[in-house]
Amino acid sequence: MKTLIVGMGALGGVIAARLFAAGGSAALATRDRPSADALKSSGLRVTGIGGETQATPQRIAPLEDFLHDRFDLIVLATKAHAAIETGPALASCLADGGVLLPIQNGGVPAMLAQQLGEHRVLGGLSNLGATMHAPGIYEQRNAGHLLIGEFAGGISERAEHVKACLGRGVEIRISANLRGAMWSKLLLNCSVTTLGAVAGCTMRQYIDSPEGRRAFRGAYDEALNVALASGVTPERMLVDPIPTGWHGRSEPGDSYDAWLETVLANYGDLKPSMLQDFERGKTTEIDFINGYVAKLGRDLRVPTPVNDAITEIVHTIERGELRPAQMLLKEILRSADAV
Repeated sequence: MKTLIVGMGALGGVIAARLFAAGGSAALATRDRPSADALKSSGLRVTGIGGETQATPQRIAPLEDFLHDRFDLIVLATKAHAAIETGPALASCLADGGVLLPIQNGGVPAMLAQQLGEHRVLGGLSNLGATMHAPGIYEQRNAGHLLIGEFAGGISERAEHVKACLGRGVEIRISANLRGAMWSKLLLNCSVTTLGAVAGCTMRQYIDSPEGRRAFRGAYDEALNVALASGVTPERMLVDPIPTGWHGRSEPGDSYDAWLETVLANYGDLKPSMLQDFERGKTTEIDFINGYVAKLGRDLRVPTPVNDAITEIVHTIERGELRPAQMLLKEILRSADAV
């Protein structure tokens, strides 16, 4: 498949370097010409899980240089805002039968599929942990994988082709229930990740406080209700997406505590990526995570006051009017209770 990888951050860089090292090929698109020139000079180097590898990009240029080409596969590995902005232009670069594979958190892949048509978009999400230490210098943090699939469900021939293409470099798995898998990750992004970013700590650090536990339960329950109202059955990943004994809301007790312990065991000690965005002064992806759930909730008439409050607090932190702190969890609850 003639392939273009758009975005040379941590995820795109690791995919490209591993693919090249395995004998695969792809063109690489950066945000601007200085970025492309720097990577031409430095090459790509990956360390960490999976072993060290180095590769020289075969063709790398600013995205604008590729807009008149045609590709069988375009892997969209940018941040969420850039994916939404560039998706329509990239769709015009697809060859007949070509596919766009967005790999972003939250609602981005579903939003692009709705906008561009499911016949052009294959859904994807990443369980591949990676860090970019400098342009062209990456560290793979786990033995993770990319999960891909059709929004309509089932296992398609084109998904198998994408797996064969990219699977030379990184592990690719196909899900017959991709929407369910994406929502399972979104449930945790809305609660574990975002609340940790707002509180400025890990889930394990905030969950023992009454406000931390209540905010987590509210954000998670709302998102799960929206998922079910949209017709999705969340897919079991590392954690069962539906808490034991759940009937529209989580009920505190031994069963819920046992479920919560499994969440903590898998995600409780991770530093939220959104907190890193705060620290670097970057725009977060909140509108595509809690904000996406809140918008879809309004469309489906499912109340989401906690997710609405989280979204507003995150925007306030982005503007520099607040700093992450556990006391903000109380503010989220106050705002949600006032609705």
